[in-house]
Amino acid sequence: MRGVALLGSTGSIGLSTLKVLKRHREEFRIVALTAGRNSGLLEAQCAEWSPRFAGLAVVSAASNGIPSGPEVLIEAATHPEVDVVVNAVVGAAGLDATLAALRAGKRVALANKETLVMAGDLVAESALEGGGEVVPVDSEHSAVLQCLAGTEAHLSRLILTASGGPFREWDPDRIRVATVSEALKHPTWNMGTKITVDSATLANKALEVIEAHFLFGLPYDAVEVVVHPQSIIHGFAEFCDGSVVAQMGFPTMELPILYALTHPRRLPDDGVRRFDPVAAGPLTFEPVRTDVFRAFGLGVAAGRAGGTAPAVFNAANEVAVAAFLEGRLSFGAIADVIDQVLERDGSEPVATLEAVRAADHRARVHAEEVIA
Repeated sequence: MRGVALLGSTGSIGLSTLKVLKRHREEFRIVALTAGRNSGLLEAQCAEWSPRFAGLAVVSAASNGIPSGPEVLIEAATHPEVDVVVNAVVGAAGLDATLAALRAGKRVALANKETLVMAGDLVAESALEGGGEVVPVDSEHSAVLQCLAGTEAHLSRLILTASGGPFREWDPDRIRVATVSEALKHPTWNMGTKITVDSATLANKALEVIEAHFLFGLPYDAVEVVVHPQSIIHGFAEFCDGSVVAQMGFPTMELPILYALTHPRRLPDDGVRRFDPVAAGPLTFEPVRTDVFRAFGLGVAAGRAGGTAPAVFNAANEVAVAAFLEGRLSFGAIADVIDQVLERDGSEPVATLEAVRAADHRARVHAEEVIA
């Protein structure tokens, strides 16, 4: 049995992971669970799974004796009985745990794309140093990984798909004044609030382009995005001879989670809806409206700039999305905040983790200043 540490056990990905693990108790056991601040649900999960370690990443008076503080993520990720770390932490908070797990030789099933966006080169160095590996949980990157199947050397281009979010067909003026409740009505996926807003702005797809660049070693010109409203095809891989392979399935995170746990093996699993081409219906594709969803273009440009620019983009976006969810910022102004922060902070070389943290901190301070 393989030991699993689940970071972010009470979130959307965390709950889906527990569903998968429940169906495969003979293959995996929960060694460590961490949550943000939801002590009640974490306690219930501990009662069911009896992990060796549990903790809350956010210090709270309601922790009921559960260890709390950001250090619990690293303790869980480096536990000696853990083989696989499922990192489902939202945002920059998941970076240190990923680096620590890789240095400890663990497999990191990565749902925390911000880790690669902020410090892709440092992630690669940590994996090389400790012998760990990164396997993506994002449905798009999992799709590409499944398409490769030992043919990585011949890969020439990736096409990631985007649902287009709830505002795919809205006019720009209406999008700018969209409400929180409207932004959280994703047409095909059930996700946490932050990533759902990121999907509405298409900032999430920019993060995925940067992630794909680091995961598969392709230049940005070879990573493309197309809007696919049905969310049936999750990614295309084009090879040097022009052949294109696509991975398909009805929208569910349980399949890529299971594959990240078992790659390159596959386990029989009857927990997801079986594919039916007739039920899937016609599949359509559209270009990204980059003039309307400006956060996408800003994020890809930050990735191309390299250095600390992706970390700046991520930090500014996190702050802006939080302000939108709190009612302090309009939906349309999210991209404005990101743009101004990127203009102000630019890009510096990434030589150390401290440089990434400093860039992240500056960008957050500047984003709050712009919002104010």
